[in-house]
Amino acid sequence: MTVKVYSTPTCPWCTRVKEYLSSKNVDFVDYDVSSDRDKAMEMITKSGQRGVPVVDIEGNIIIGFDQQNIDRFLNL
Repeated sequence: MTVKVYSTPTCPWCTRVKEYLSSKNVDFVDYDVSSDRDKAMEMITKSGQRGVPVVDIEGNIIIGFDQQNIDRFLNL
């Protein structure tokens, strides 16, 4: 399963998303959109959002730290 997190280092909700995924032993790739313009544009294209965090679970886009939808798409 592919899980991508689009985040910035200073975003507290981004930290919570990553800590939550780690606590559930979910492997994910973290993209720092503050320093990677290509990934920032990818995030905006996928989500229509400029705010972080954005989580992409197998093409299912979750805006913000939405634990219920994260669990749903990860089948937790």
